Amino acid sequence: MPAQPLAEASDLFRHVSAEKAEIYRLILDVFARATRQYRLQLRPDEVLAEARWPGRPPAPEEVNAALVQLRDWGNLESHPDTSRVSTLSDFYRARFLYRLSQGGEAVEAALALFVQTLQRRAELQTVALEDIASRLMALRRLAEEMQPDAAKVHEALRDLVRVFEGLADNAQAFMAGVARSIELQQGGAAAVATYKHRLIDYLERFMGDLVRRSDAIAGHILAVAPRLDLLLRLVAEREARDAAPGSAGETAEAESRYLDAWRERWAGLEGWFFRTGSHSGHEPSQAELLRSRARAAIPQLLAAIAALNERRSGRSDRSADFRVLAAWFAGCASDAQAHRLARAAFALNPARHFALGLKDEDDVPAGTRWADAPPIAIAPRLREWGEAAPRGAPPRVRDRATERHLLARELAQEAEQVEAARVRLATGRPTRLSELGSLDPHAFGLFLSLLGEALSEQAGPEAAVERQTGDGLLRIRLEPLGADTRAEIHTPNGVFAGRDHVVTVTPTG
Repeated sequence: MPAQPLAEASDLFRHVSAEKAEIYRLILDVFARATRQYRLQLRPDEVLAEARWPGRPPAPEEVNAALVQLRDWGNLESHPDTSRVSTLSDFYRARFLYRLSQGGEAVEAALALFVQTLQRRAELQTVALEDIASRLMALRRLAEEMQPDAAKVHEALRDLVRVFEGLADNAQAFMAGVARSIELQQGGAAAVATYKHRLIDYLERFMGDLVRRSDAIAGHILAVAPRLDLLLRLVAEREARDAAPGSAGETAEAESRYLDAWRERWAGLEGWFFRTGSHSGHEPSQAELLRSRARAAIPQLLAAIAALNERRSGRSDRSADFRVLAAWFAGCASDAQAHRLARAAFALNPARHFALGLKDEDDVPAGTRWADAPPIAIAPRLREWGEAAPRGAPPRVRDRATERHLLARELAQEAEQVEAARVRLATGRPTRLSELGSLDPHAFGLFLSLLGEALSEQAGPEAAVERQTGDGLLRIRLEPLGADTRAEIHTPNGVFAGRDHVVTVTPTG
């Protein structure tokens, strides 16, 4: 049975994702404003005139069609409009007055609350603590009277619950969104420092006020506790008198329901300032949890600042690297250049793994392209089980001494070349780029890495920059010369040219 009401309720939200959602929302906004102005119904021409169309207003026929569709979905109700009938033809022509239906009003209220919640800026309300203390003080004085005034007790409790719920909701929303590491990492150093000081001062002020007022609030709660049940019953009886008339049993049931609701609210208030638990109150109070969360927000902020400093110090940023790489791919003049860049960026070089049981005639050099190399047979067991241990005796262990000696010799040669390049560039003396002359591939590779690290820290094309390399072995200083200067560095792969600079590379040791 409840499936039909649920299906009808889902139709009330269809206008949000429909094809003409913008028109539907503008029309319903007109009806929402009319409801707030106590205007019960509108004509199509009034809707067309009062809607806040972003551009040229639609045709009246389109507005009429949208009103009919919203009526079919249940957002609007229509009634025949006979107030403007002057002729018989007008009487037979379909004219309607529209107003929000009960479901439409509920949908508009829900959407308004949704937008308000998204736009709400959560805060830690120190003023609310003062209001709670004053409301409890008033309730304490009423509890000390022989015959408390039910109306005054009801007003004090209602104000107390409203202020307390606002404090709890805002505190929960604030602590849920206080970890702003993503936003902080996007900001500059000055903005981060300013926000850090403001947030720490804000948290310290609230925590100090919370600690100072918690004892007074707890004392008021304990003072009210002996006559709490009497006060809550007075309020429940007063609310039960406003319920719809019924039998004596229904009235008692309504009174009991209101009393349970008020007891639950008071229990929530006590849980904020007293430890809770089934036995000895081992669970911390909500105020203690809020203080711990506020204290934890400061290390989170410092961690975000540390991440920002690491990014500014030149450490690797994977997302930034991929964006730069995408720009390089976009600048490739041909597919061949793009393939070459892909092989260099992702290490897509041909290789033959030592662990594969290859035959001697299939063991080709590592530089052989996969398309030119003989195929490798993969056992089905390797695909199914992730292991390729064949049956029978294990294969003979191949002697890889020659390959290891070759690798060691290549590594030693590469280390010598890198060290020679370091000695060639790291002289500790200011040198113009135009004076470097020709560089071998290893020296040029080291020069490009040093130049890249220096340019990443440069504030502008006219600013000098000095920084230490990521491995901590060298320090480079780069000073730009005149804009009309030019330097050329010859390499085996071509000529590297650009604006002349004075570069100083100094070993840190």
